[in-house]
Amino acid sequence: MKWEITLRVFRFDPERERKPKFAEYEVPVDEYTRVLEALLWVKENIDPSLNLRYSCRMAMCGSCGMLINNKPRLACKTIIKTLKTDVVEVKPLPKFKVIRDLVVEMDDFFDKHRSVKPYLIRRNVQEQENPTGFYFQTSEEVRRYIQFAYCIMCGLCSSSCPIFRSGGRYLGPQALAQAFRYLADSRDEGFDVREKILNSDKGVWRCHFAGECSEACPKGVEPAEAIQRLRRKLL
Repeated sequence: MKWEITLRVFRFDPERERKPKFAEYEVPVDEYTRVLEALLWVKENIDPSLNLRYSCRMAMCGSCGMLINNKPRLACKTIIKTLKTDVVEVKPLPKFKVIRDLVVEMDDFFDKHRSVKPYLIRRNVQEQENPTGFYFQTSEEVRRYIQFAYCIMCGLCSSSCPIFRSGGRYLGPQALAQAFRYLADSRDEGFDVREKILNSDKGVWRCHFAGECSEACPKGVEPAEAIQRLRRKLL
């Protein structure tokens, strides 16, 4: 069965326009149509100037994060039928500067991710760079961090966080969750290296524990839980 929905899309080119507007498109859908497919249908059949970011189309790359009916979601994962409405409104992720239409600037987001050193740190650098054997782990050791390794860096958690971008300093739930992912890894020895930034005014103590980040995560990473565990480690 097919029917039509109204796709209400945020449009804005900061270089040419003073303020954003919304454009409405009538789009044919069926019970399996996802929001990304509807947007691409518009781009291919009505308005090729529509700008959006996407890649894998299977909820693995995190590129198509956007605000769908006022909730941060992955467009490739969101089935229109489940929204239970014939009007679907699509906007860029909040807390990020709009480049054009649904595409946002994420350089600062990635900088914050890099600042927590999201990789294994070993005291013996020479051994790490030229290993003489494997760093074996038990199943229990893997379970301590594997949930937090599922992050696809889509930005949904940070965009839903009430205090992300407040003053521009807070690292945000994504970066903090990834810091915990490595600190919980039995192969990592980088606590002393990461402690300064995690214990700073931009670190874990800025979190108000609203829990919106965990609600928004499409991969079940639970950033709010990771932040609470980081606090326990620091204390």
